[in-house]
Amino acid sequence: MSDHTRGSVTSTAPILARARTHQVHVGSVPVGGGAPVSVQSMTNVPMAWSERDRTSRLDAQGTLDQIDGLHAAGCEIVRVAIPNRASLESFERVAAGSPLPVIADVHFDHLIAIGATRRGACALRINPGNIGDMARVDEVIDVAGEAGIPIRIGVNAGSLEPTYRDRGGWTLPERLAASAISYVQHFEERGFHDIVVSAKAHDVLATIDAYRRLSREIPQVPLHIGITEAGTLMQGTIKSAAGLGILLAEGIGDTMRISLTADPVEEVHACWTLLAALGLRRNSPELVSCPTCSRCQVDMIPLAQEVERRLRDVRLPLRVAVMGCEVNGPGEAADADLGIACGRGAGTLFANGRMVRRVPAEDIVDALFSEIALRERAAEMGPDDGK
Repeated sequence: MSDHTRGSVTSTAPILARARTHQVHVGSVPVGGGAPVSVQSMTNVPMAWSERDRTSRLDAQGTLDQIDGLHAAGCEIVRVAIPNRASLESFERVAAGSPLPVIADVHFDHLIAIGATRRGACALRINPGNIGDMARVDEVIDVAGEAGIPIRIGVNAGSLEPTYRDRGGWTLPERLAASAISYVQHFEERGFHDIVVSAKAHDVLATIDAYRRLSREIPQVPLHIGITEAGTLMQGTIKSAAGLGILLAEGIGDTMRISLTADPVEEVHACWTLLAALGLRRNSPELVSCPTCSRCQVDMIPLAQEVERRLRDVRLPLRVAVMGCEVNGPGEAADADLGIACGRGAGTLFANGRMVRRVPAEDIVDALFSEIALRERAAEMGPDDGK
């Protein structure tokens, strides 16, 4: 399985469901067809007020600045909401200047979706249930087809169309899946197949059930997975990891967003951490740290936090250990590429379970990152450089 992200690695974890899906491209990023699970986020810069025409519109420069931060964190696809027609000019500037492919997120007004397509969107996200009647949806389908861009059909528990929202005797997962499938059938009957589907709820178990149904009933369609309205950083990450971890381990999900009421960069870090924990992808280090005990003779928590903070700037798939004592340090983290084990006043720097050298306690973190820097330089040189 190939990987389009520099410095990341993949594994042979289950990909059967993903391999069966029709592959689409959001800009240069492949989605589905066995491609690596791509990482998405969404901008949340407040609207800018224009005194000239007395209206609010998308803040183009603020959005581009936020996208730059997301790109640096490892985001691969970014979604931008277009709340009104006045924002289309700003959206065009964002689409042209973004280092990431931009998905236009549109609700209620099909003309905004059409305008965004003509102004450089790499994909559209619409909920056909609130975009208007199907004739308007068909206009969007036709324009997207002419432009050669995919459409994500986004169905959410909170915005189901009345046909499915009010269907008595059906569970929420049944209603979500049935609504999404009905739209897929309509799109495909019109000859449009570059579709991605999402069916999200804030209830974890309902979301899992809905995506399992979609994977069975429309196995050809790539799935965008997520837990909507998951919450703030702590709760949202845990809920998302619980739900998306199960789906990804079953081979369900081609692209993902962990939705958090937080800085969008945190969404990207959470996505990559989850993918790495499942052995699917890694583009940055994994931190292994002990929970501490009475043997610990250093202030372990701030030490581990400092290492974690500094690792965010590293783009090598290393396993880095921070252990609180030298008794269990290298032994329990013998599979780490690099690590430190701390004792009273000094610590041990080790690599692959073997001691490199003893280091004074106040220098232990800097010593660790000196070793990481050596590996970064070696990776940049490549296997053929320096001969």
